[in-house]
Amino acid sequence: MIVKGDKRIVNGWTFYDWANSVYPLVVTSTIFPTFFEKQTTPIVSFFGMEIINTQLYAYMGALSFIIVSILSPILSGVADYSGNKKRFLQFFCYMGSIGCACLALFNPDYLELSFLAFMFASVGFWGSLVFYNAYLPEIVEPKDQDKVSAKGFAMGYFGSSLLLIIILILGMTEIMPFKYAFVLSAIWWIGFSQITYRRLPNNVYNKKPEVNVLTHGFKELKKVWQQLKSNRKLKVFLLSFFIFSMGVQTVMFVATLFAKTEIDNMPDSGLIISILIIQFIAIGGAFLFSYLSKLIGNIRALLVAIFIWIIVCCIAYVIHSVNEFYMLAAFVGLVMGGIQSLSRSTYSKLLPDTTDHTSFFSFYDVAEKVGMAIGTLSYGLIVGITGGMREAVLALITFFTLGFIILLFMPKKSIE
Repeated sequence: MIVKGDKRIVNGWTFYDWANSVYPLVVTSTIFPTFFEKQTTPIVSFFGMEIINTQLYAYMGALSFIIVSILSPILSGVADYSGNKKRFLQFFCYMGSIGCACLALFNPDYLELSFLAFMFASVGFWGSLVFYNAYLPEIVEPKDQDKVSAKGFAMGYFGSSLLLIIILILGMTEIMPFKYAFVLSAIWWIGFSQITYRRLPNNVYNKKPEVNVLTHGFKELKKVWQQLKSNRKLKVFLLSFFIFSMGVQTVMFVATLFAKTEIDNMPDSGLIISILIIQFIAIGGAFLFSYLSKLIGNIRALLVAIFIWIIVCCIAYVIHSVNEFYMLAAFVGLVMGGIQSLSRSTYSKLLPDTTDHTSFFSFYDVAEKVGMAIGTLSYGLIVGITGGMREAVLALITFFTLGFIILLFMPKKSIE
């Protein structure tokens, strides 16, 4: 057993956010979309099919989310039964990092093979998070979980922004071609994660598994599923989270491509500026919503965040100029940090007294990833039908609105 609130362990845990956040920022939000858009023609051939390049990008992201949604519940049951959570975290981290580094070899003439690296990187990143998030209720008391969750995201936003600035300096001075940003990101991810691995315990509850861990892992997962089905608070929260995650993660996944194709005269430097605006404001947003949750409660704070997301999507549908996009980026940063950190800590607080945190967080992970898959698939389909990304924003408004309405049905004795 460990002492909850141990600063060395808590700081070690937050360092994984510092380490892995370079993937969503540097790779999926900044360098790779721009790299992919420049390397490919508007219409590409993929397994003999002609498809819009931005549509293919959305579909590949959705496929990686589906793979994680299938794997994480199975492996989480094994991790809980065996007490081997840290080993699974390390496995997915290393798989994602290697996939990330291999993106430097991306070749538009061999898209089918090149996208394998993208899939490994995406599955590794998202797969590691279920094991990472499951540590939160084990290392921190409920009263401090909002603050610690916010600290983790803030570390991630700052660390990834720092690496992006380093990459931009090296690239602009032609010291390093931009494609090697993928290799540098992989080194950063693996390197700083070692701090986490040195400080986090592996088997918190000293579990002693029998031989057939896979069979017992399924039993562990089934037991958690039965508990979850009888817990109305968790069911309502997960349904709302599932739906508004379709919007949040899709915005983050396609924001750069949206700016590139729908904003008039958007320069590459403008994309970088808007992304850095989002990142640095998100640091304050994470702590702001943590503070807001103390004043009005977690659920009401989340409702505020979702409402702002609805406004953000409405603005995105009508804007066209670069300066308007910068203003929008500021709003996105404010609620991106808030809704991500608060969703994680709220779910953690809603959990019953249990030692099966990884299995419980696998359902959180599945809700998020399936939501992301549906969101990006919907976005890709609408882009394919309309030929543009602006109309797809309307689908995101629908996701946020439904998530908001469902969250209103949380039981009155939920987190205040």
